[in-house]
Amino acid sequence: MPTRPGFSSNYWLLYAGRPATSTGRTETVTERSDTATALMGRVPGSIVAGAVLVRRRRGPGFSRRRTLMPHVPARAANGDVELAYERYNSRRGEPLLLIMGFSVQRHFWPAGLCDELERNGFDVLRFDNRDCGQSTHLDWLPVPPLGLLLGAPKLVAPYRLSDMAADTVAVLDAAGWERATVMGVSMGGMIAQTMAIRYPHRVKSLVSISSTPAPHIGQPTLRARRVLTLRPGRTAEEVADRLVWQSRIIGSPRYPIDEPWLRDYAHSAFARGHNPDGGRRQLGAVLASGSRLRALRSVESPTLVVHGADDPLIRPVGGRATARAVRNARLVVHRGMGHDLPAALWPEIARDVAALADRAG
Repeated sequence: MPTRPGFSSNYWLLYAGRPATSTGRTETVTERSDTATALMGRVPGSIVAGAVLVRRRRGPGFSRRRTLMPHVPARAANGDVELAYERYNSRRGEPLLLIMGFSVQRHFWPAGLCDELERNGFDVLRFDNRDCGQSTHLDWLPVPPLGLLLGAPKLVAPYRLSDMAADTVAVLDAAGWERATVMGVSMGGMIAQTMAIRYPHRVKSLVSISSTPAPHIGQPTLRARRVLTLRPGRTAEEVADRLVWQSRIIGSPRYPIDEPWLRDYAHSAFARGHNPDGGRRQLGAVLASGSRLRALRSVESPTLVVHGADDPLIRPVGGRATARAVRNARLVVHRGMGHDLPAALWPEIARDVAALADRAG
């Protein structure tokens, strides 16, 4: 069955969320059931079947129920690039567009954080950047050699952050949103900054997390630099192993990583649309786009900058430089936070984003 360029014809499991661990909460994990396996090969290529095992803690044991949940992401288009996106749950509330970082899919936004954002009054939308997940894989473009990418990125990068910002505007258009609070993490924060510069009328307020206004500001430690140059995994298990390894290097020293969640994500992301070459092209966009310091001075959208005090991949000076560049930006630095989104900080982050949206009016 033919498929659109860049879209996998595989089937994948619906990733439902970060496992809960405390008593009395609902625990949701991905699991391929016999029923889901039987459906493989019988469902049209444009339909995705996912099996979700929901376990509720009831007294000393668990009661279990399996539910097949069809999941077809919506599509936005920017020229030849299609972007897979989804409204999280509620379709009511303040529009909030989430932009994920380098080489990871929309489901890397933890479900628990999305829940917190919804509870604070947001209508949450997540999407896959170009060259990632279920969005178009630009396989017709060259893969920049790493040496040239690091030495002369503008000569070899096939696209820029401005192109990815235009993709994001296309998602807003497809969702029917004239304006939104735009929240990006890492590379997603760079895309969000670029949106606020180039499309100020579409950005009601800006949230930049674990990001930087220029590639030369907040450069990674020598140990963290290896994360950017690590050879991609070839199997789902290799991808999971690498994700756990890099999380131990760049994650939050105060908060333990959730290895089962990371492995669940890696396996489901591999099935949804593994694209190792896309990561190299995205890195080219970051490096070739240069500094936004001067342009950020023109941003008038209320802005929140969040950074980890112990981030080794984009060091805290990146967040401070972003906050200094944007007039009246609020800077929040979390001690013990690295280059990730620890669960213990989700309620505070969600409240800070809600306060920002209130300020934007």
